[in-house]
Amino acid sequence: MSVTTVRLQAEVEHQLEAIASRLHRSKGWVINQALSEYIDKQHLQQERWKQTLDAMESAAQGKLVDASEVHNWLNSWGTEKEQDAPRSGK
Repeated sequence: MSVTTVRLQAEVEHQLEAIASRLHRSKGWVINQALSEYIDKQHLQQERWKQTLDAMESAAQGKLVDASEVHNWLNSWGTEKEQDAPRSGK
């Protein structure tokens, strides 16, 4: 494990100490947890952005599904005649 030095604002330091005390954990553990969650969130946002760009490119290429087909599909959910997801015509 490596060591990194971080300068914290006084208020952040006080809140960090309070959280660590309440959880009976070290400040380092709390910081590691927080950073791990932040990094996971950033990866998720990056993946969602990539999916958005891919979807925009597909739409620009005309790979679209008619809204009525989507509504019919959604309305079929949970019924005996549940439909497969509609696909674009291209």
